[in-house]
Amino acid sequence: MYPHERSLVKKLADKPFALIGVNSDTDLKAMKDVLEKEEITWRSFWNGQKGTGGPISSEWDVHVWPTIVIIDHKGVIRHKWVGGSGELDSVVEKLVEEAEKDGKSK
Repeated sequence: MYPHERSLVKKLADKPFALIGVNSDTDLKAMKDVLEKEEITWRSFWNGQKGTGGPISSEWDVHVWPTIVIIDHKGVIRHKWVGGSGELDSVVEKLVEEAEKDGKSK
């Protein structure tokens, strides 16, 4: 998914949008190497030495990869896709629009 994620980050660079990844490599050094090689510019958290059984996936009840969770500008989980991204771009664009409108009305 890295190419698609990269395109979203680039397309929405000046918008109220943040992409946050969770990396399940069991080796922290290997994870850092992948982030550099794949040119990951967004924040990516390490799920720990247990990999897919680490604390982040356990807390968020993630058992299938990829799992995508969309959180709006108010901190509300609006969508969760398990094993795929569904209509990711259109959902993200709609929520970015809502955040922009909400920001202008204040």
